Amino acid sequence: MENILNYFETIPSLHRTLILVFTLSFFWLIEGVFPLFSNKYLKWNHARANLMLTLTTIIVNFSLAFFLLKTADWVSSNEFGILNWFPDIPLVYFVLLGILLLDFVGAYMPHFLEHKIKPLWMIHLVHHTDPNVDITTATRHHPLESLLRYFFTLLGVFLIGLPISVVMLYQSLSLFFTQFNHANIKLPNSLDLLLSYIIVTPGMHKTHHHHKLPFTDSNYGNIFSIWDRLFGTYKFRDQDNVVYGVDTFPDNEKNIQFDTLLKQPFQQYRKPTTDKEGNLI
Repeated sequence: MENILNYFETIPSLHRTLILVFTLSFFWLIEGVFPLFSNKYLKWNHARANLMLTLTTIIVNFSLAFFLLKTADWVSSNEFGILNWFPDIPLVYFVLLGILLLDFVGAYMPHFLEHKIKPLWMIHLVHHTDPNVDITTATRHHPLESLLRYFFTLLGVFLIGLPISVVMLYQSLSLFFTQFNHANIKLPNSLDLLLSYIIVTPGMHKTHHHHKLPFTDSNYGNIFSIWDRLFGTYKFRDQDNVVYGVDTFPDNEKNIQFDTLLKQPFQQYRKPTTDKEGNLI
């Protein structure tokens, strides 16, 4: 474990970029062989805007990396934060708890709030209006959302008391799992259900991308599914019956145009409608 942490403490930016490129390429190939939906959408045309938004996320994260590093250094030097209340905790448990708690504060919390606060929903809407959820959807976020998520990551590092090594390890794991559960792949139903008791699976997250409530407002988890099960936000819908997008923003041509997506948060608020059978599935 110490060797892993030593690597992530000083992980070069090039290595982080290679992790992104490798996982993106890996799942791109996998979803081409074992697709959940084999509808013939123009994959590269669809990917263009998503990859441009990915670039804006990278720019935001690298531009603000200084603050993340300084925050992690400060909490470590001053032994501040929840995990520093337990100085004798074994290293492996320290790391596991750190990753688990950062997944809650830095991912589950902002995601939940984005669905409950109207202006935040309009920013997060860019992620949900994708009419064909696949590997490129994983990092389809408006720059304002990237800033919001970064703030919550900083908050998590500050409150939990995490060193930069654990933060970088979490972000690498988060990148992998986010691409895994957005990829256009389908696990065997029994395996997907079994894994969903611990981690967020493709089937679990596809439910979250259904175009109508109450499914849109469910399954907020990033890596671990424990938070959805603990707070009652877990829902299940058969993957074959999922319809992607947001029903109140139905123009799928505009929903894959970069310039339109940048302006989307500033449109009039429109709440997704409720599936008539939503509470019965």
